[in-house]
Amino acid sequence: MRELTGADGWALPGGDAGTVVTVGTFDGVHRGHRDVLARLVARAREAGRQSLLISFEPHPLELLNPAAAPRLLTTRDEKLGELATTGVDFVAILPFDRALADLSAEDFVERVLRGRFRMHELLIGHDHGFGRGREGGVDTLRSLGADRGFRVDVVPPVETADGEPVSSSRIRRAVAEGRLADAAHALGRRYGARGTVVPGEARGRHLGYPTLNVLPGSDRKLFPPDGVYAVEVETGRGRFGGMLNLGGRPTFHDDRRTVEAHLFDASGDFYGDVVQVGFVARLRDTQRFDSPEALMAQLRDDERAARDALTASA
Repeated sequence: MRELTGADGWALPGGDAGTVVTVGTFDGVHRGHRDVLARLVARAREAGRQSLLISFEPHPLELLNPAAAPRLLTTRDEKLGELATTGVDFVAILPFDRALADLSAEDFVERVLRGRFRMHELLIGHDHGFGRGREGGVDTLRSLGADRGFRVDVVPPVETADGEPVSSSRIRRAVAEGRLADAAHALGRRYGARGTVVPGEARGRHLGYPTLNVLPGSDRKLFPPDGVYAVEVETGRGRFGGMLNLGGRPTFHDDRRTVEAHLFDASGDFYGDVVQVGFVARLRDTQRFDSPEALMAQLRDDERAARDALTASA
């Protein structure tokens, strides 16, 4: 997969065969998204064209209705990491600004999809809409396709076990409510967060449980409720089980929300490394202890519970 950027003028390399395109925010790259992308890749190969996903940054609602803008299931790097596993040839993440927001559906099709990215075929989800006011719905796009000579295919939704469409908004609710199993089922993988290990205050080291302080890639990243979790952490040195505190450190009168993971059976300095945290199970609420000794005793219980949860999930 290659990411197209403004630095190269969004230019597609070589060939006149054109592209098969899908458009959307693709936040989460969940099972429904993956179904669209599998069809995109298959259709492009069948037609001898290149597959292209067009997305946006920031999330359109951050510009159009900031109060309603959702927290992100995937930051830019997380999204690109997941998309790299789908077989899509190209990804273009367009800056979502007022000029783009004001384009009509027809102008978006002509100037962006056809003019810039040589679109010959378009795949969209059943509830998709783009252009000013989301006017570019299924009927509008099919009409444009018939008039301008490009094919439009509509992909039906992937459904959950209870018959509901898999969607980013449903997954956000599951994560925000701590329903990790529901989120994982809809995503097709554990919910997680990618971030850089930064220096902390070394409190965990003094307690016998050194931690990786993980700085997320965006302050809009969605996290589950504060608490202590069993986690799996992908690092440049391999995958480690562990336990993670999400939230403040009330025993030390510190209300700052941090992401601190203790890795089992790991040693060494991870500062500056980029790691991927996968949430396995919630163990307990964040709570205040009367002394560091009482906290240490609880941490030993947390380790046992986390190891059990990791074993059960293996």
